Amino acid sequence: MNYIILASFFSLIFAEKSPRLKFTVQEPTRFHFTKPEYYMTLHHQEGSDVLYVGAQAVIYVLTFTSKGVKDIKIPVPADENAKEACLSRSNMPQMECDNFITVIQNVSDTFVVCGTNAGTAKCWLLVNGTVLTDVPNGQMTPSDISPSFPSQRSVSLSADGSLYSALSTVGQPGSIRRTFGSRKLLKTENKWLHNPQFAGAAMIPGSQKQKEEIYFFFSEINKTAGIDEQPYRARIGRVCMVDEGGIKTMLPDSWTTFLKARIMCGVGTTPQQYNNLRQAFVLTARERRTGVMYGLFSNAWDTTVVCAYSIEDIDQAFSTSRLKGYSNTLAGHRPGTCVLKNVTSSLTAKTLGVIKDHPEIEDVISPVGGEPLQLPTDDQFTQTAADTVLAVNDEHYSVLYLGTEKGKVLRVLHTIEEAFIISQYSLFHNEGPVTAMAIDSQKGYLYVGQAMEIQRLPLADCNRYRDTCRECILSRDPYCGWDLAKKKCTAIPAGYNITTGAIVQSLDQSNTSVCGEATALKVRSTSPKEVVVDSEGSVLLPCPVRSYHATYRWEKDNYIKHYSCSISRGFCVLAPSPDQPLREGVFRCMALENGYKEEVVSYRLVYNGGPLPASFGSTLAPSLLLAAATLWLM
Repeated sequence: MNYIILASFFSLIFAEKSPRLKFTVQEPTRFHFTKPEYYMTLHHQEGSDVLYVGAQAVIYVLTFTSKGVKDIKIPVPADENAKEACLSRSNMPQMECDNFITVIQNVSDTFVVCGTNAGTAKCWLLVNGTVLTDVPNGQMTPSDISPSFPSQRSVSLSADGSLYSALSTVGQPGSIRRTFGSRKLLKTENKWLHNPQFAGAAMIPGSQKQKEEIYFFFSEINKTAGIDEQPYRARIGRVCMVDEGGIKTMLPDSWTTFLKARIMCGVGTTPQQYNNLRQAFVLTARERRTGVMYGLFSNAWDTTVVCAYSIEDIDQAFSTSRLKGYSNTLAGHRPGTCVLKNVTSSLTAKTLGVIKDHPEIEDVISPVGGEPLQLPTDDQFTQTAADTVLAVNDEHYSVLYLGTEKGKVLRVLHTIEEAFIISQYSLFHNEGPVTAMAIDSQKGYLYVGQAMEIQRLPLADCNRYRDTCRECILSRDPYCGWDLAKKKCTAIPAGYNITTGAIVQSLDQSNTSVCGEATALKVRSTSPKEVVVDSEGSVLLPCPVRSYHATYRWEKDNYIKHYSCSISRGFCVLAPSPDQPLREGVFRCMALENGYKEEVVSYRLVYNGGPLPASFGSTLAPSLLLAAATLWLM
């Protein structure tokens, strides 16, 4: 039998854009739905073990423990009249004629729940975590909070005792509103938004209370798009939390601080741009206007990328940029400035007129580094979440989590220099998109949702890096470090003291010399497994691939001859060919990574003209080896 030996595709370029490690996770805490939940809303409070999942006509209250998941189901059916009216519409998919929960938010210890209610949005209050009650008349307008159908995108955010809501629309202006709470309820003007599709919202802290803001992230129709341009443009909209609306004659019930800016995601000024913003996640420092916004974008071919933006750059643009289409001198307070209404006289009809007619700034906000992060493009990204980790060098590092169309999760270390893909998790039994994610930095968990299940993964997953300092350091995982005293890869404890502690990391580069090893190449030997084959037979020798950033090759008899291998399904397989026959001898599979050479496995190949041995106590059955390797190559 002839085998074609494929050249290894693990070149440096591909290795940099692939996960270093790949795990199939069997043991996480998980909850299985009894039916597919294709539309899902998650609500999780930092530091809690309880996860609220809004789904089709039901709310799941899930309590995660080390032993499993306790669940309570709260039925929330659609009103029968609304359901009948929805089903009578000929253009309406029957599946959407139900009550899909789209909003679960805790507003000053009051749980607000809203759903589509078969095309007629409705809201409730969740009391004692399990009982739904009707909302008193006049407290909120459900159609301002929840979309009418689950396929419409919406965003809600609870901040400082108020609920902020953003509704996407088709053929309608769309809206950003303050919809519930003690402050005045406000809205955007119809002409400020153009068919927006919302992707996220975040509260941006300020050094003073009146400087706090809410950012909304969305794409909207580009009315000036040419024939060769994409019809969407990505935007950031911003409002001040202290905003109390205008005066009686101008913007009385509208935002007076709303501004929006265009954000670019692409390669410089080239046509290779990603204008459809699908999701956004913001990391900010407490009480400081610093941090990063991660945007998940797609283009016309549905290729997905991630761009990172500095919160300081965004804030600077909103504070200093000229207003688009306005060239006159601005008197008094700059439009959009966050100031208390009772301490300024700048809200004149003239100033409010400028705000009403010129809501966009001229500056275009570009990503950090000027281009998307270098990430794999063979699978679409569907969800994103992020965390800030304090490392042992007293520096903060960003860790990005990306859910994919195939149900995988990537863990990515994002530094000023690069995006390093720490690992890839295969989580679900059924391949399908990750539809929801929530992160708990306080307790250290990531919640991942798919149509059939919810899983909880630990953020500090240090046991997966084996029991060597080298493997722990090469992982470049900010949550983990090598404890020199305990000789163990361990999670960085809260309040770790850098001056007295004995934990080492190397996050900016994989420098294993912190382990006390010399930088020269080192080789670890294994005991060869004997493989006896018939002289007329053939054999495939498998080598398990652990690090996908390493270079793998086979060596024979003390490095006299080197053999390449074909990588498939997690194995580097050595196969004979007319140009590369496999003679008797010892074959060693070698992995080279960051100056460290490791022997992964070795085989002693012996040809025998007689029958195969009956006992395989000290040998490997070549027929089984061949069959297994053939399956690995399929």
